[in-house]
Parts: sequence; structure tokens; C-alpha cells
Amino acid sequence: MQQTVPTHKKGFSLSRFMIYVSLWIGALISLFPFYWMFVIGTNTADKVNETPPALLPGSEMVRNFMKVMEQVDFFSALANTFITASVTTIGVLFLCSLAGFAFAKLNFPGKNIWFGLLLVTMMVPTQLGLIPSYMIITELGWLNDLKALIVPGLVNAFGVFWMRQYISDAIPDDVFDSAKIDGCSHFRIYWNIVVPTILPAFSTLGIITFMFMWNDFLWPVTVLTDNSIQTLQVAIRSLNDVRFTDYGMVLSGTFWATVPLVIVFLLFNKWFISGLTQGSIK
Repeated sequence: MQQTVPTHKKGFSLSRFMIYVSLWIGALISLFPFYWMFVIGTNTADKVNETPPALLPGSEMVRNFMKVMEQVDFFSALANTFITASVTTIGVLFLCSLAGFAFAKLNFPGKNIWFGLLLVTMMVPTQLGLIPSYMIITELGWLNDLKALIVPGLVNAFGVFWMRQYISDAIPDDVFDSAKIDGCSHFRIYWNIVVPTILPAFSTLGIITFMFMWNDFLWPVTVLTDNSIQTLQVAIRSLNDVRFTDYGMVLSGTFWATVPLVIVFLLFNKWFISGLTQGSIK
């Protein structure tokens, strides 16, 4: 008896069509502020208050960016931001993955208590630690030094929590026990087994950390009071004048400060999405 294989015809589906339309509308709404930033950054300041507003790019991008460089040392601030974000991201990936590995696979006294206290720190607003952190940085003599931005950010509670959860699910206990029987040290297990397995988690945490450090404003403006050493966000903030703000100049600087973030995300977005969806699909 011959068995027939059912065929599925792709026809019009109203529900699927509405989902696609909703996604497109959501994407356009999300992207419009970035497009508007680019449009204003390529026009003169008076275009902001025009009716109807300008919706097409102008020809003032170069001139506006030259104004930015006249007001602030843009490339020096870019270098400071890149160094701070890169070094902090590398430190977070290494130290948080080590701590996450310890909480996930090692047994030590007070393990659950320490992990619970770590989770509690995630509930404390960052602003509450601003004054104590500033006092510590002052005592160390790190004011107007990039160390004041890098060192406090080398470990964070979310990074440890993220790595602990990922390692717990990604690496079976049998693999860990087999490596211990073969004589592997804990660090060798971490380096040879854990690290290659958690690359998607590295990508996700790395992008989140890099973006946070790149966009951070409150802490840099607190500890970097010297105009000769600024991050991009502090430098762009100084473009605002009390009496008059040239929005074409400000948004031109903002646009070029955003470009590196877009490049980083495009380079690592595949791993980023993979890390976020890991475990949702068997």
C-alpha cells in the first residue's frame, strides 16, 4: 500500500501578515529617532524648528562635525571611551566567568549565602554608591584618571549571575567530574572546557557591558573633571550652551559617537542573539 506524504501549501495567512506588519511598524518607530538624529546632524540648527520639519538629510554634516571638533577634543574623547569600554569588557568577561564557574560547579562554604548577597546588590540603585565610590577614588588619587572608570567596573553582579546560570545549563556535571578524574585543575577545566562552551554568553555579556560603558555619563562626569581627559558622553554634554544650543552640531557629534556601537553590534549580533535565546529551543 503506497503511503502518501502530505504537502503543505503556503497560502495567505492574515495572522502572519499582521505579525509582519506589526514588526515592521515597531522597527520603523524604533529606528526613526536615529534617522532623525542623522537628519538634524546634517542640517543647520534652524531646521529643528521649521514647520513642517526637515525629513531629508542636508549638506551640513562636515561643517557641523568641524564645529564639534572646535569645541571639544572629539578623537581624544573617542579614544578614552574606547579604551575604557574595551578594557572593562575584557575584565568583566574574564572575572565574571570565573566567578560564575565557581558558583555553578564548585562547592565551598557559604556558597548559596554569597550568591544570595550578590543578587541583593543587583537591587541597590547605582546612585546610592556614588558618594562612597567617589570618596574611595579620591583617597586612591585616581581622580581624572581612566583607572577610576575601569577598575570599579571590572566585576558586576549581573555578569556573575548571567555566567553562573549559563554555565549551569551548558556544561553537564558529568563532564566536570570526568575532567577532575583525569587530573585537570579547576583553572584548566575553566580554560579548556568552560570558555569554548560559553562563547555565546561571552558575546551577549560583552556587548551589554561595552554599550553600558560607552554610554555611561553619571560616573565619568563625577570623576573626570579635567577637560583634557573626557569620555564621549561628557564631551558631547559640554556642547550644550546655556544661552543657545546648536542642535545640528550636538546631534552630529552624537551620531558619530553612536557609529562605533552600531559596528560592534553588527559584528557580534549573531552570537548576541544566540546567547539570549540559548535554552529556549532544544
